[in-house]
Amino acid sequence: MTTSPSPAAPCSSNSNGEPLSSLPRWRQFLSTLNWRRDPGYEQRVMQFEQRRIQHELRMEQLGSEIEQIEKETELLRRENARQKALSALIKRHCFPDDFNSTPLPPTEPGSSSS
Repeated sequence: MTTSPSPAAPCSSNSNGEPLSSLPRWRQFLSTLNWRRDPGYEQRVMQFEQRRIQHELRMEQLGSEIEQIEKETELLRRENARQKALSALIKRHCFPDDFNSTPLPPTEPGSSSS
């Protein structure tokens, strides 16, 4: 709200019909001011309310995105565990413990046992 001094003399009664002299001093002072409603107040309140609603909608959207990411993460963990288990099976069956990965020494020519 904005105020400006009233150019006219204050009324002798307030909006309730009471005489100004019966009011406290601070109320008498207020009656001398020309109180005007702030024209942008309602607009700012509406903008604030719109931003609040947008914020709430965004928070709901982010919550949904977080849930989706958590589900995808759990699926990836399960898939990773399956891949590790499959890899372990392959190593166990295709590469037994007694398998030596070092090559055999070369045989000399002419030393065949025929």
